[in-house]
Amino acid sequence: MQILLVEDDILLADGLRTALKREGFSVNHVATGKQALTTLATDKPEILILDLGLPDMDGLAVLKRLRAGDHAPQVLILTARDATEDKVSGLDLGADDYLVKPFEMPELLARLRALERRTGGVKTSSISNDGVVLDTLAHSVSVDGEALELPRREYMLLKALMENPGRVLSRETLEEKLYGWGEELASNSIEVHIHHLRKKIRADFIKTVRGVGYSVSKT
Repeated sequence: MQILLVEDDILLADGLRTALKREGFSVNHVATGKQALTTLATDKPEILILDLGLPDMDGLAVLKRLRAGDHAPQVLILTARDATEDKVSGLDLGADDYLVKPFEMPELLARLRALERRTGGVKTSSISNDGVVLDTLAHSVSVDGEALELPRREYMLLKALMENPGRVLSRETLEEKLYGWGEELASNSIEVHIHHLRKKIRADFIKTVRGVGYSVSKT
């Protein structure tokens, strides 16, 4: 799941990026409203975490411009503004959630998981497919009832595929979900992760569609 974080407090942004990556999110960061709009015109994150007190323009103006366009990610406003009228304005302009600073990290993660389920059409934290069960809350995977330990990126890749059963995801799409800007990425990284997952689960669980990408069957 790719997140774009729009936050001008660099220390807070760095802390959030570290914490969210640890939870299996791919996070990119910009510090101004103009940078956010430029990024959103080309990149397509699933979730936008948006501060309102940006140095160049109000975050509500960013939200209004975003909702007037074609791409509509889930938007979580993360701001120090706690007045009821600010919350109403944000939600009326199309925000999906509103969280006031200071906040507790577990609450932010819970809200992001709720937005993530809404984005993927998944109703619960547990995703099951042909004997493979992935729990996004516990960050656990089991195969035929046996627990399976996975490195972070293998877990993220499996999660992306299981959230989209029957849909072929290209290598580029999977790279965006697994890696943020500036992260080291070998040309065959996705293929290597797929190879490892097939060995740990079973060879036929992840299908290759030559020249297109990868998928898991729709059950």
